[in-house]
Amino acid sequence: MPQPNPLPTARRRRLGAELRRLRERADLSATQAAALIGATQSRVSNIEAGRYGVSADRVRTIARHYDCTDEPLINALAAMPGERRHGWWEEYREILSPRMLDLTEVEHHAIALRVAHIINIPGLLQTADHARALFHQAVPPLKPHEIEHRVSHRIKRQEILHREQPPPYTAIIHEAALRMRFGDRATVRAQLHHINKMSELDHVTIAVIPFDNGPFPTSGQGIDYFHGPVHQLDTVQLDTDHGAELIESPAQLERYRLIVNRLLDAALPPTKSRDFITQLAHDR
Repeated sequence: MPQPNPLPTARRRRLGAELRRLRERADLSATQAAALIGATQSRVSNIEAGRYGVSADRVRTIARHYDCTDEPLINALAAMPGERRHGWWEEYREILSPRMLDLTEVEHHAIALRVAHIINIPGLLQTADHARALFHQAVPPLKPHEIEHRVSHRIKRQEILHREQPPPYTAIIHEAALRMRFGDRATVRAQLHHINKMSELDHVTIAVIPFDNGPFPTSGQGIDYFHGPVHQLDTVQLDTDHGAELIESPAQLERYRLIVNRLLDAALPPTKSRDFITQLAHDR
């Protein structure tokens, strides 16, 4: 009998959480569910915690026993166990925090991304020099090799925007983040030019919120909204002082969808945003 995995991936944990939601919606206890699907109660609990893998057929069987009739959701859940090989981020498993790797995995599988940042340039748009200057401000201080590991990881994350079929990416950036200085003047100008260069890609949209555009609904923390194949599998990542926090509850997802929409409404359109950044780079 296979042993439970003590370090399940973010994707496997999410699949388990969704199966638990389906069970609870069916008003079944773990013991009742186990009897229906021909398993033990402990196995059901381990599946829901992501410690046991399940096949696509098994997912469909479980969903049927839980009286789920949402075919798009069932298909999306059944597709989640399909990727057997480890992602590239596993090479950082002993180097970076599990939260950072979870973020990378969720980001990698998103079908579209919308981010809103008030005081920092979004990670997928940072130059290596900007990221390096940013990591130099970490508390507690990072050692030189730790900084370089984080820089290389951040740059490698950006490859999703250069895939053969990249996901649509929308970045809402406040003027405060664009004016924040990390590195020397050449680094600052190069970062601004890089954002504009990225905005020329067909699948990338950059929208700037100037100071003059007034108040907007956010606490100032960065919001990364990752769209799944169905809206139930969306994920939000919030920047916090203690690292990335992943949110997946339906009520919270709806809240952050509305917040990102409101922020986008407060921003300049793409062409004016590009002009704004060009002028800002010229002034620096």
